Amino acid sequence: MSSSNFVDYVKLNLRSGKGGAGSAHLLRTRGNAHGGPDGGDGGRGGHIILKGNAQLWTLLHLKYTKHLKAGDGVGGANNRKTGANGKDVIIEVPLGTVVKDPETMEQEAEVTFDGQTVIILEGGRGGLGNDHFKSPTNQTPRYAQPGEPGQEVWKVLELKILADIGLVGFPNAGKSTLLSVVSAAKPEIADYPFTTLRPNLGIVAYRDERSFVMADIPGIIEGASEGKGLGLRFLRHIERNSALLFMIPATSSNIRKDFDILLNELEEYNPELMDKNRVLAVTKCDLLDADGLKKLKKKKLPDVPVVFISSHTGLGISELKDKIWESLHTPNF
Repeated sequence: MSSSNFVDYVKLNLRSGKGGAGSAHLLRTRGNAHGGPDGGDGGRGGHIILKGNAQLWTLLHLKYTKHLKAGDGVGGANNRKTGANGKDVIIEVPLGTVVKDPETMEQEAEVTFDGQTVIILEGGRGGLGNDHFKSPTNQTPRYAQPGEPGQEVWKVLELKILADIGLVGFPNAGKSTLLSVVSAAKPEIADYPFTTLRPNLGIVAYRDERSFVMADIPGIIEGASEGKGLGLRFLRHIERNSALLFMIPATSSNIRKDFDILLNELEEYNPELMDKNRVLAVTKCDLLDADGLKKLKKKKLPDVPVVFISSHTGLGISELKDKIWESLHTPNF
């Protein structure tokens, strides 16, 4: 998917339908000129509903749809006939979509599985017909309830990528190159920071026809949790990954320090990210000679599973897949 087609944030103006009015009809027939109340209820207004669709990967289809309005309920009729409900608006969204209040940015709902429906804005209730108000002392009420008005609000929809393993690293750490090597995904790759501006997903084939989904996410920089660089646009995609693959180049002057910086940014953004299993891939090992790689392996590295890889030569790729698979099937911290 090209970066221009990946949309992970939209702000929508939503209006639910108003309820139909109840009927105040009185029964009048040739044989009964003074019949009682027989007014039916009004139909409810249409809801605004989110529906999960596993075939969607982006919010692109909503990018230019700023206003959505559900249908109004129909009024009740004689003979206690209930009016039709207003037409619902069903918004199909990718799995991992969350609804937020645009003022507080508090999460209000989320869609996580195919076919799941969530009413994010209810239509107004239909009014009761006059048949509900008859009593021994008021046998012919000539009034009925009006329908409730609909609601109008702004909502933010955000997409958080659902993947098995998320790639965490500084810009130009080799994340996109790895994804292109282990899957059929073709992310943009170049030797400069922030080549990846949008998440890319790839399905990685594993042993015995098994597979897992890998997400290449824009590179993080120190201060990302405070909004620096691509900041929060990057970090929210990490939340839905089952495990995390940290990627630091073999040419780093201090791998452990870089790892701690990355880990701190995740913790500052959301402490729950610390519960995810982690694997460290030391990338670009083809840039070191045999002696340099041997020395690197003797250095004190983070206390997580470590694999030394080169996406260009294939060094350590099979071992990396094994470590990732193990992390995905091991209980979290």
